[in-house]
Amino acid sequence: MTTDSIHTAAPTQAAPASDIADVVAGVRRAFASGRTRPVEWRRAQLKSLEKMMTENESRIAEALATDLGRKPFEAWLADIASTAAEAHDAAKNVGKWTKRKYRRLERAQLPGRGWIEYEPYGTVLVIGAWNCPFALTLGPLVGALAAGNAVVLKPSELAPASSALMAELVPKYLDRDAVAVVEGDGAVSQQLIAQGFDKLCFTGGTEIGRRVYEAAAPHLTPVTLELGGKSPVIIAADADIDVAAKRIAWTKLINSGQICIAPDYLLVEASVRNQLVAKIGEAIKHFRSQETGGMRIVNERHFARLTAALAATKGTVAIGGGSDPAALTIEPTVVVDPDPGEPLMTDEIFGPILPILTVANLDEAITFVNSRPKPLAAYLFTKTKAIRERVISQVPAGGMLVNHLLFQFSTAKLPFGGVGPSGIGAYHGRYGFEEFSHRKSVLTKPTRPDLGAMIYPPYTEKAWKLARRLF
Repeated sequence: MTTDSIHTAAPTQAAPASDIADVVAGVRRAFASGRTRPVEWRRAQLKSLEKMMTENESRIAEALATDLGRKPFEAWLADIASTAAEAHDAAKNVGKWTKRKYRRLERAQLPGRGWIEYEPYGTVLVIGAWNCPFALTLGPLVGALAAGNAVVLKPSELAPASSALMAELVPKYLDRDAVAVVEGDGAVSQQLIAQGFDKLCFTGGTEIGRRVYEAAAPHLTPVTLELGGKSPVIIAADADIDVAAKRIAWTKLINSGQICIAPDYLLVEASVRNQLVAKIGEAIKHFRSQETGGMRIVNERHFARLTAALAATKGTVAIGGGSDPAALTIEPTVVVDPDPGEPLMTDEIFGPILPILTVANLDEAITFVNSRPKPLAAYLFTKTKAIRERVISQVPAGGMLVNHLLFQFSTAKLPFGGVGPSGIGAYHGRYGFEEFSHRKSVLTKPTRPDLGAMIYPPYTEKAWKLARRLF
């Protein structure tokens, strides 16, 4: 594919406000009809979503190449396989997830029965992200469908080919009355939020996440925010440096580093710093041995942001550093010991630039991470159980992975989400079903025997003493 074809994808068109209102009203009617509640409907939709991803693998890969310059294997790994697998898992387990969860009641509540009833919120809005447009738009859809909701999807306008393909495929494979796609820019997102959905899921940057939260507040819409932050990697002196270097380099190169859980900076013990930098350089050279030039950045604004941060660094550019404004590409770059207060260390990078800070010991690394906002992900490389357990217990993060990176996103067995400025709520697998369900408490009581003598007025001393013993 030529550079020209990468740059000429047509922008998505904003939908008129009246059309947005009509779309949302139609989806609301579908939910009100009750069609989304049966487990059979949910399972059928999830199977169709899996089928949509597998049957259109080449078209999805082509859209990702157009939008992001993504390689076919990386398109399959990051967007196609993960979404299809999650839909498959949900279709297999949704019947079990929806069953009532009975709870043993206290003695004072007997006779009676209590349980949790999983109830769909109603009409859900999912606002996706551009960097993994299918996984981060259709992944939340899996949880929303499993929970029995009707859904409006708003893909990112920064990935126009992917957005257009979703708009084409979703009504072909899914219930077009209950699942709708609305394309457009940030103004369209605001118009959608203003419709007052029953639940909202947004994936994107922290600052935009704050605006989404504020826009949802007047409607008291419950919000799931999947945001970002600066995900640290701690490299202990005892780490397997060869393996760590390969895994860090590989994950930083995927999608040009434009992944919310990509390694954002490294904290490396001084005794292994030089060795790690050299090994990362070797890994990058090997991984890109069949490629020339830099790595594609999504648009001019992000390219300018990244090159400005690189120009402002006080660190040593040990690897790469070159860029091409005409092609919007930046070489894989490693910067050693930048100033902790400069943009590379204060802003989420979202590009193929990797700062490495030297620390004296593990204490200094932990203190540094904890002095900054809680990240979406934290990573650690070590061979020692004691170090692993200490970092797990002392470093707060949305999620943590030891001796690898990114794979915490691709399992349906663990929740994925942030904490504090890196997000609110979590999804994937059963956790996605629960995130898009209201857990309704239900308590039932028999009418006989009626033990009202103890709690009905007039209140006697005898009844009060009995109540004290019981309650």
